[in-house]
Amino acid sequence: MTSAHDPAAAGGRTPPCNIAARLPELAARAPDQVAMRCPGRRGADGLARYDQTLTYRELDGRSDAIGAGLQARGIDRGTRTVVMVRPSPAFFLLMFALFKIGAVPVLVDPGIDRRALRQCLDEAEADAFIGIPLAQVARVVLGWAKSARIRVTTGRRAVLADATLAAIEAQGAGAGAQLAATAPDDVAAILFTSGSTGVPKGVVYRHRHFVAQVDMLREAFGLQPGGVDLPTFPPFALFDPALGLTSIIPDMDPTRPARADPRRLHAAIARFGVDQLFGSPALMAVLAAHGKALPTLKRVTSAGAPVPAAVVARMRELLPEDAQFWTPYGATECLPVAVIEGQELQATRAATESGAGTCVGRPVAPNEVRIIRITDDAIPDWSRAEVLPTGEIGEITVAGPTATDTYFRRDAQTRLAKIREEEGGGGRVVHRMGDVGYFDDAGRLWFCGRKSHRVETASGPLYTEQVEPVFNTHPDVRRTALVGLGPLGAQRPVLCVELAPGVARGAWSRVERELRAIADAHPRTAAVDAFLRHPGFPVDIRHNAKIGRERLAQWAKDRH
Repeated sequence: MTSAHDPAAAGGRTPPCNIAARLPELAARAPDQVAMRCPGRRGADGLARYDQTLTYRELDGRSDAIGAGLQARGIDRGTRTVVMVRPSPAFFLLMFALFKIGAVPVLVDPGIDRRALRQCLDEAEADAFIGIPLAQVARVVLGWAKSARIRVTTGRRAVLADATLAAIEAQGAGAGAQLAATAPDDVAAILFTSGSTGVPKGVVYRHRHFVAQVDMLREAFGLQPGGVDLPTFPPFALFDPALGLTSIIPDMDPTRPARADPRRLHAAIARFGVDQLFGSPALMAVLAAHGKALPTLKRVTSAGAPVPAAVVARMRELLPEDAQFWTPYGATECLPVAVIEGQELQATRAATESGAGTCVGRPVAPNEVRIIRITDDAIPDWSRAEVLPTGEIGEITVAGPTATDTYFRRDAQTRLAKIREEEGGGGRVVHRMGDVGYFDDAGRLWFCGRKSHRVETASGPLYTEQVEPVFNTHPDVRRTALVGLGPLGAQRPVLCVELAPGVARGAWSRVERELRAIADAHPRTAAVDAFLRHPGFPVDIRHNAKIGRERLAQWAKDRH
């Protein structure tokens, strides 16, 4: 095994494939450029002071020291390491240190159910656990990560841990550059995301996936070094240093974007001249409702769920005329897949509200996106997949440099989500997105909903993203969710309805009559004849936009 101290690893004949490999270059080229600013304490006005900063020289040098110190403690190349640290300088220093030495950080989405979290940690069988003091307490009390033999805390004292991160950094000070000779296929990280159904799966990222993501994002959005980004989903901030950007970590709870204080976001954007913003649709809704102009922004990106057309329209009004509003389509297992800019998305709004689905744009090169006939069975070889023609709805598949090839120790789920393509594909893996959609005559991809959320009626399938936007046009409706009751092939479609804020419960009878009239006027929705008012949809905690349709289906079943 090549050590991270080996000169061949840091500057040998074959450069390592590693997202952290650009840090030394940027530190040499622009050592005093701020890599990131973190909120820190708040002042008397309630606004964060942003008194925690890291320059590129500090991020590179200090992550080297932490990497060397971690190795001295037994965390080395290939060591699976749970990381439970809030967005802070410590988080970013630690993540780049782990990447540099070739260790494998294990990240668990904070939005997942706490019971599922323990199962994820058990599955990971990590050798090390690095977390804030509260996470260390939870580890002991709740029995998390019992396999971890090395425990590091970000706290000031090594309570319930073997060492503090500060002591680790001090131990590695002066050790020099740390950059293991990681190969493209080496495992770089395991990401347990919130998922849409069941216990989250650990997505295995190889170093080539991270490097490809950086390259594809740069090309897709024309990103240039020197920009200032406000990434409201912390893991995306890890891409910024590789792109030469300055990250302004927002003063908000990243697990609850719908509750973000727009005043604090605006203050950071204005103070630091932020020109790029990444956020979930829920965060965009917060900014859109706040209604204050965002004159410095040149590029806004929103992902994680479809962005409501009204939110896109309002955001376009708040941005400068030449600014771009991008909504990339993808998933943790494959990102980005396709992109569309807000103006083109607005041009497709009428079609979406008439039942066409949501246009997610054109595939990002060099992805190959194909639509195959829907099946819930595994497809072991591409020769068994039936590719559908333009205009026909099927499951969306992607082959490309960011398409991951396995879930960690989840062989059954891997078989269901991956297809091996030998002939013409060179043995590559095709990822099944679990989404349904189609291509139009212009080569644009349209998203029609999750495959698992389709409603199979006796007269044919109904897809959530073709049905719900039709009803969401009603002024008294906040959002709707289509669910099916009964066995596949004979399901009864039921529309769960959440009324808009301020609409009285007594208005439901009128609203229901009007929704029935809407249903009868559209061929995509005519089969919907059951409507139920719900007080407030269960949603994914991180995006606050992904509706928990499985729970709604059970709720609807209990009322029929």
